[in-house]
Amino acid sequence: MSLRKLPEAKTFQRPQNFQWDAPSDVLAKWAETPRAAAENDDTTITMFEVIGEDWWTGGGVTAKRISAALRSIGNRDVTVKINSPGGDMFEGIAIYNLLRGHPARVTVEVMGWAASAASIIAMAGDEIRMGLGTFMMVHNAWGVVIGNRHDMRDAADLFDGFDAAIADIYEARSGTKRAEIEKLMDAETFMGPTEAVSKGFADVVDDGIESPSADPENTADRALMARRQTEAALARAGFTRDKRSELLMEMGVSAAPRDASRNPAARDAGIDVTAIRQLINSMKG
Repeated sequence: MSLRKLPEAKTFQRPQNFQWDAPSDVLAKWAETPRAAAENDDTTITMFEVIGEDWWTGGGVTAKRISAALRSIGNRDVTVKINSPGGDMFEGIAIYNLLRGHPARVTVEVMGWAASAASIIAMAGDEIRMGLGTFMMVHNAWGVVIGNRHDMRDAADLFDGFDAAIADIYEARSGTKRAEIEKLMDAETFMGPTEAVSKGFADVVDDGIESPSADPENTADRALMARRQTEAALARAGFTRDKRSELLMEMGVSAAPRDASRNPAARDAGIDVTAIRQLINSMKG
């Protein structure tokens, strides 16, 4: 039985011409993290991708996927393992509400990053455990709205509402005062395990949770990290998700799922690793 009485998060209508994204700095840090090992436990849900549908790869953690996983698990305890840079706030809130409504205990384990929308999801845990060397990041709502000055003014008002809804979740779960939470969000705060526990954003520092480590012999791991690092470099240079997708596809990067496919050969087919690394070096220069 779930131990907590968390508030249901307010849901919003997605603004017209809104494009979600993960903050470029955390996307870059997450891109350097190897994939975590797959789980065979049928009561474990892994979130090792961006939050929201990644339409050009077929990957991403969506409310639809999590809803299906919870239906399969039924009324049993569930473990949610997270290593994500965040992404779509709307999907993050929907997933939080799904986990909040799960009738049994929800244990969240932060394996690497629980940033942005992924930190919202983490708040649904009856217990939040963070491994050594892991991070949680909180910030104000992030996204791109395209339009004229009237659209921008309307968007600013909407984002005020988004930020308030996110702060409601953090406040209810952490017990931290609202003014302090707003300061953390304004500052785009990265918290290690000890700080997260002290501020109420996590419950336990668990040295038994190991951050993912790269396998130097795993070609799929190297190719995936190269792809992530390229996208992160483009994000830091100011390219939107749509433009990053176009550029990567023009380079011949496969549109197969990056993290979702169970078939590494299918997932990583068509990747020109040399070209990707050349682009990364040019972006860094």
